[in-house]
This record gives sequence, C-alpha cells and structure tokens, in this order.
Amino acid sequence: MNNYTRKDILRMVEEEDVGFIRLQFTDIFGALKNVAVTISQLEKALNNKCMFDGSSIEGFARIEQSDMYLYPDLNTFEIFPWRPQQGKVARLICDIYKPDGTAFESDPRYILGKVVEDARTEGYEFKVGPECEFFLFETDENGLPTTISHENAGYFDLGPMDFGENARRDMVLTLEDMGFEIEASHHEASPAQHEIVFKYDEALTTADNIMTFKLVVKTIAKRHGLHATFMPKPKFGANGSGMHLNMTLHKDGRNVFTDASNEKGLSREAYYFIGGIMKHMKAITFIANPTVNSYKRLIPGYEAPVYIAWSEINRTPLIRIPAAAEESRVELRSPDPSANPYLALAVCLAAGLDGIRNEIMPPESVDTNIYELSERERKQMGIESLPGSLLEAAREFEKDEFIQAVLGKDLSEKYIAAKREEYRQYRAQITDWEIQRYLHIM
Repeated sequence: MNNYTRKDILRMVEEEDVGFIRLQFTDIFGALKNVAVTISQLEKALNNKCMFDGSSIEGFARIEQSDMYLYPDLNTFEIFPWRPQQGKVARLICDIYKPDGTAFESDPRYILGKVVEDARTEGYEFKVGPECEFFLFETDENGLPTTISHENAGYFDLGPMDFGENARRDMVLTLEDMGFEIEASHHEASPAQHEIVFKYDEALTTADNIMTFKLVVKTIAKRHGLHATFMPKPKFGANGSGMHLNMTLHKDGRNVFTDASNEKGLSREAYYFIGGIMKHMKAITFIANPTVNSYKRLIPGYEAPVYIAWSEINRTPLIRIPAAAEESRVELRSPDPSANPYLALAVCLAAGLDGIRNEIMPPESVDTNIYELSERERKQMGIESLPGSLLEAAREFEKDEFIQAVLGKDLSEKYIAAKREEYRQYRAQITDWEIQRYLHIM
C-alpha cells in the first residue's frame, strides 16, 4: 500500500509531467464518476476545496443539500499508462464530505470504511480477493456496443480460438503498470467471456481496485475496437459473469480462519463467519446482485449458485471453502460484477462479524450436487434458495434491519426506491420472447 504525502504528490506530478487530475468517486449504484481539474487546481484539490453538485448524482443529495466536497485519498494517486506521455493524466480516489466537514453518510466508500474500522476495533483485518469476469463484444459501425462475437472459445482456450487474447494481454500489462499483481488471466466458459484475477488485499483497497479494474478493462477493450461489459448475463443460453469474493479475516498478521486441527481446516471464527453470511444472505443478495439482469444469471444449469448452502468439496453451493488453498478462505460465489464493490464488501463483512459476535453456527456442509436433489430433499435438508428476482431481493432486504443499518436509513431508502422503480420499468417492457411465444397463437 502506498503512503503518499502532499509533498510526494506535488513532486510526482512535476517529475512525471502530469497535466490533468481526475478526482474520482463512486455513486451508490457502483458507477465511477469524476471531476477533472488541471494542475493549476491541484493545491485546491489537495486542500479538500473541490466541490461538486451532489444533487446531479442519483441517490446522493436533495437539491437543497447539493454542495458536496471531494477529499482525495493521497494513497490512491495513480498515473494512467494509456494517456499521452506529455501532459499525462492521473487520478485520485476521493471520499465525499458535506460542507460542515463531516463525512457524507451515504458515500459507499465511507460505508465500507466504517465497517472495516468496526472490525479493526476487535483486532480484525478483512482481506478480499475478487474474481471478476466480463465479456468482450464487437462494436457496430458507429462504435456502439453489440452482443456479437464470432468466437466459440471455452475454458482456458487460447488464440486463434480466443479472439480477445490480445486485448486481455494488454489489459494485464496495463494493470501491472498501475501496481496490480495479476495472479492469472484466461478465457472463461462462454464464448467472448474472460477473467482476470488480481491478488487479494485489504477490503477498502480491493474495492478501489475493482473500480480501477473495470475502468482499465473498458478502456483497453475500446482501444482494440471491442466493448467490455460487466453485465451479469448478456447472452441467453450461456454462463453469466460473476464476481466471486474470496474472504479472510486476519488478526496479528495471522489468518484466523485457519485451524489445522479441524477436519476441514476451519477455525470457530470461520464457521461463525459463514453462519453470519448465511443468516443474512437473502438481504445481501439485494446488494451483491443489484440489477434485474442479475437474476437471469442465478438460475440452475449455468454454474452460478442458487441455493443457500456451503461446502468444501463441490462448487454447487453458495459458499465454497477451496480445499487446495494454503490457508482457509471463504469464497462467496453469488455476487456479480454489476454490484457496487464498496457496499457488497461492507454487507459481507458486517454479516460475518455478526456471525462471530453471536456465535452463529452454519448448518452442516452439503457435499453433494444440490442441483441433483429433489425439492423435497432440499426442504428436508433445510436448504433455502436465493431470491429469484430483484423485487424478491428488495423485499428480503426490507426485512433485514441489521443489513439496512450497515447502509444507513437514508441510503437504504434511496436504494430500495430506485430498485423498485427499475423493476417496475422492467415489468412494463414487452420482450422479443413474449412476441415469439404468444403473438401467433393468441
């Protein structure tokens, strides 16, 4: 992790001939935003004096409370490798503050930071390694995105079958130029689907990295004449894109999830953490799978989890304990890359801590293919399903006061209202499937 001072920033800007600074932040729905300033305004930015209109950002502030200030996190200073070498472009990720100098309670980065600090008071450090999947599609003659790809590559295929190989390689090299440690990159299961895995880190850094990762992937894809999308399920009949979260808690530099004396290698804290996640999972789904399209991925037959269960030895449950790992970790497999990473990590950590504090033991692990069980067998085993739609997830979120409290009353209300409206608009649409299914027979 960097440890930059104001003096360091000013020096690097001068030495590297930086001409432009992007002050970045993330809205409540996970969209990256920025206010761009020239170097003449850098001192002002570093003095936390750069202001923007919060009422212009959906879900942020009412018009009468619109003034918001950007407080740059100096450790996030980074120069974009793909921009010009003279008059380079750099970025600073910012926290959002109100005019009275207090943090904006609905800033997603603030919310995650608050839960991370809560864990730290008990000696825990939350580390997360994400697995971000995405599709690379062709663009039309106007440069607009399509869902067209003429490749038929699958898991771990390479060129010439993998048409996106060159773009993916440039993404990896660019990310490494920006300080990422890339552990692996490869073609995924579906045609045009890819995955790049970067090393785990402390939760706030990981959330920042996910936002940077998305920006890099989209930028480099465009340079190759392609469109990169993190839409969970852009193609019918193909696997969707997930964002598996590999989570650990550390105390005094030690992974507290690991216990070599346990048959599964798990400590009591690990079991309780799993128990907390499972207890709140239906409400977490509203945050980890936040779009109508998210629930097109969470159906049987396409590798994404559907049932709330955990296992060490198979991949069908929601939570997996990777057996080959040197140290025990909890892999949550339901989140998708449309999620706001700050909010997703915040609710996962809060739920896990709730499990530890209240010693919530999970049910027995399910070490069989859940999809092959009958509905009656699943019911007898107490295996419940994830919400089946955005509306159902919203209702589960409304029932869970604990998870709502993590986001705060204001953000929870705005998020519910926005997602209910999204679902209402979706219900009002007439799809091609309906026309093909009903028009000629009715």
